[in-house]
Order: sequence, then structure tokens, then C-alpha cells
Amino acid sequence: MIKLSHQQLLGSALLLTVCQAMAIEEPKFALLSKDGAIELRQYAPFLIAETVVEGDMDEASNRGFRLIADFIFGNNQAAGESGVSAKIAMTAPVTVAPDVPGQKIAMTAPVTIAALESAANPMAARRWRIHFVMPSEYSMATLPKPKNSAVTIREVPAKQFAVLNYSGFNTETKVQQRTAELLNWVKAKNLNPLGPPQLSRYDPPWTLPMWRRNEIMVELPTP
Repeated sequence: MIKLSHQQLLGSALLLTVCQAMAIEEPKFALLSKDGAIELRQYAPFLIAETVVEGDMDEASNRGFRLIADFIFGNNQAAGESGVSAKIAMTAPVTVAPDVPGQKIAMTAPVTIAALESAANPMAARRWRIHFVMPSEYSMATLPKPKNSAVTIREVPAKQFAVLNYSGFNTETKVQQRTAELLNWVKAKNLNPLGPPQLSRYDPPWTLPMWRRNEIMVELPTP
């Protein structure tokens, strides 16, 4: 069992207070239902900054994070002001999903649970989509444009998701287990996903495991 010193406990408490005080913006959604750790949510439309990178989940997440962070911290051009850059507020979560070959970004036909279960472990993919949700104050017309062509801006329409919440570190085994748990729930409800599972992480890397907020998300057809 790991024991923390008084100074470590105090530092951790202060860190938690600072993180809570930052009040980072998150995407808006309506909670439709809740079943233990699983929620059914209806999300409002939002903008994302997205990049596609290769590697395992961890290295792709790190590379993708740096690319998009570079964009929001100033490697951009403000709308209507040639040569001027702007700093964009950080939001949560940072989301990573396998980039499935041949998959269209806007899917309309469900992917059956059987197809997902028979496929290789999605968390073992070698190509990933990483995205940040942009602050709600922006529209496509007012959001600064990336100077790096590896980063693109996209508007995501209103969507419905099944979401499983959990804490701790995201090892490949844990992500597999939580993904299977959510897919089993979706299967039991006779629902069909619209794409591969997504992993959303809400906290900075120095956050202690018990305070980390993670979500596995699967898009579902809107009734």
C-alpha cells in the first residue's frame, strides 16, 4: 500500500482545489438515463480541432495532444485578422478513437455489436483520431484557423452517446475491460453503435489515479 506524507497530501489537496477552480468548459449534453456507471447522453452540436496520428494509443495520444495544443496556444490565424494569432481556452475532455480504415467521419449506418466483437481489439489500433472540443463561444466563422495542416476543424452535429465513467490510469487492459463492459450493456439494450468506442480523458497527467475521470463513449443512433 502506498503511503503519502503530510506534505504530499497537502499538495494533492491544493492541486485538486486549483483544478476545480479552473472550471474548464466541457461539451453540453442532456442526461437521458443512468444505469450505474453508464449514462445515455444527448449532446448538443460542437466544434472540434482534430488530428490523425499513428502509433500505439499512448504515443498517438501524446503526439496528437501536442499538435492540437500547439494550435490552441497560438499557432493559428484569427478569423478576419491577417497575421494575428489568438490563444484559445483549454477545454475537456481530450478524446482518442481508432481511425478505422474506410470509415466515413459522418456515419449513418449502425455497426453491429457482433462486428465490433469479432474485430481486433480497437485499443490495439495503429492509427488514431485525437480531438479537443472547442469553446462554445466560437463558430466555424469565428474560430481561429490552424497554421499546421495536420490539424483540422470540424463541426460535429447533435449526437447521442452511451457513456461509461471510471477512474484510475488507462492501461490497455483496463481500457479493453471497460470497453467490453460498455459494449455488453449496449448489446443487452439491443442497440447498435455508429462507430468504434472513444476514450475521453478529463484530467492533466499529474492528477492522482483516484481523482482521474475517464469515459468510454459509443455513439448511438438518435431515435
